[in-house]
Amino acid sequence: MAKIILTGDRPTGRLHVGHYVGSLKRRVELQNSGEYDKIYIMIADAQALTDNADNPDKVRDNIIEVALDYLACGLDPLKSTMFIQSQIPQLTELSFYYMNLVTVSRLQRNPTVKNEIKMRNFEASIPVGFFTYPISQAADITAFQATTVPVGEDQMPMLEQTKEIVHKFNTVYGEALTDPSILLPENEACMRLPGIDGKSKMSKSLGNCIYLSEEPEEIKKKVMSMYTDPDHIKITDPGKLEGNTVFTYLDAFCKQEHFERYLPDYANLDELKAHYTKGGLGDVKVKKFLNNVLQEELEPIRNRRREYEKDIAYVYNMLKKGSEEAEKVAQKTLDDVKAAMRINYFDDEELIARHIAKYQNS
Repeated sequence: MAKIILTGDRPTGRLHVGHYVGSLKRRVELQNSGEYDKIYIMIADAQALTDNADNPDKVRDNIIEVALDYLACGLDPLKSTMFIQSQIPQLTELSFYYMNLVTVSRLQRNPTVKNEIKMRNFEASIPVGFFTYPISQAADITAFQATTVPVGEDQMPMLEQTKEIVHKFNTVYGEALTDPSILLPENEACMRLPGIDGKSKMSKSLGNCIYLSEEPEEIKKKVMSMYTDPDHIKITDPGKLEGNTVFTYLDAFCKQEHFERYLPDYANLDELKAHYTKGGLGDVKVKKFLNNVLQEELEPIRNRRREYEKDIAYVYNMLKKGSEEAEKVAQKTLDDVKAAMRINYFDDEELIARHIAKYQNS
C-alpha cells in the first residue's frame, strides 16, 4: 500500500510558531525523508468559512499568506502537492454521503467540537457547517486515501471520528476507504504550544501568537512580555517550571548548540531548569536566551518568505496546479465510493442490461 500524507491549515491569518512546532516543521522533515509516496497539503478555506461565512475576505486574503508560510518553511511543490480545499468539489459530495453514517449525538460528543463551540460562544447558534466539521475533515482525509495524518494532540478526536466513518463505510459498503493513522509531534512540548500569555491555546483570535513572518523587534517584544511564574518575584525566589511559558517554548525550540552560542554558563537545558527552580536565576536572563533561540530559528523562514513575496504569480500558479492534481485524485476516490454505494448508475452496464432485459421481456 502506498504511504500517503494529508494535512493542512485554515487560512484565517498568517501561521505562527504553534503551527510550526506542532506540524509544519515535521511536514518538511517527512517531505524530505523520502518515506512517503505522496504528500498533500491543504489550505482549508471551506472549513474556515464555517465560522467566517460573513467575512469571506478574511479567508480569501489569507490564502496567499498561508501559502507563503508553507514555502518559507520549506514545503516544496516538487515534493508536496499544495492545494485549496474549495477548488475540489468532490470533497463536498463525499461529506454529503458520510453524513448518513454519523449521528447528531456523536458529533455533540466530539471533544474538539465541544471546545471550539465553547471558545467561540456559539452555544445553540452554531452553524451547521461548523458542527459537521469532523465529517468534512473525514472527506478531506479519505479523498486522498491518506495513510498518515500529522496533527497536534487537539486534533486526535477529529481523526478518531474519521476512523469511525471509514470503519462504518467499509462495513456497510465494502472496503473502499483507507483507515488513516495519526502522527503526533515527537516532542511533548510541541503538541500544544501555549500562547505567550500562558493560555493553553495559541490563537490568532486571542492575539497571543508569535507569527513566523514577524520582525525581530516584535518577536523580542513578545518574548520579553511572556508569562512565567507569577510567584517568582525576586531573582532569589525559587521558580516553577509548570505552566511557565518561557520554559515550555525552550522545551520546544532549544537545542544543545544554543547554549554554546548564547548561554555558555550552562551545559544544557536541564542545568538551566535546575538553577531556576533552586532560585538565583531571573526571568529576564531566560527570556533573552529564548529570544536568541527563536530569532535563529525564524530568521531563515522570514528571509525565504521575502523571496517568494517577490513572485506572487508563481505562488498562485503553484496552488492552481496543485488543486488540479488534487481534484483528479479526489475524483478517483469519489468514483470508488459511488461504485461501493451502488449509485454509479451510468457506469454499471450490468444494471442497465438487466433492466433492459426485464422490460423487453415484460
